[in-house]
Amino acid sequence: MQPTATVLVYSDDSNTREQVRLASGRRPAPDVPPVEFLECATPAAVVKELDRGGIDVCVFDGEAVPMGGMGLCRQIKDEVFNAPPVLVLIARPQDAWLATWSRAEGAVALPVEPVEFAAALASLLRRKRAVSA
Repeated sequence: MQPTATVLVYSDDSNTREQVRLASGRRPAPDVPPVEFLECATPAAVVKELDRGGIDVCVFDGEAVPMGGMGLCRQIKDEVFNAPPVLVLIARPQDAWLATWSRAEGAVALPVEPVEFAAALASLLRRKRAVSA
């Protein structure tokens, strides 16, 4: 993993993208690298950025329009070689089973709760670092 981690955030809602940035802060945990955010508002932009490479973790809004984050997650897991781990933002905790269907590595309920979100993001960054080592 690089000295900084790149986190791709997909949501059609700029407020949701901002919640993610603010909840994570510059470094979600002391034992993970500082994060840089790459924001995408469309599924096409996500695919383009993933094709470029260098993404450590993705955060997808399950409520995004026109394509929800869970459908996009399932698509990239099928189509992108070595797709990065994905954290899905879900509307209700009861929707966690849908995140499992999408093959997301984690799920956090909206609105974003900073402590829970930072812990989930840090966990995925640690896993990514362990796999890359």
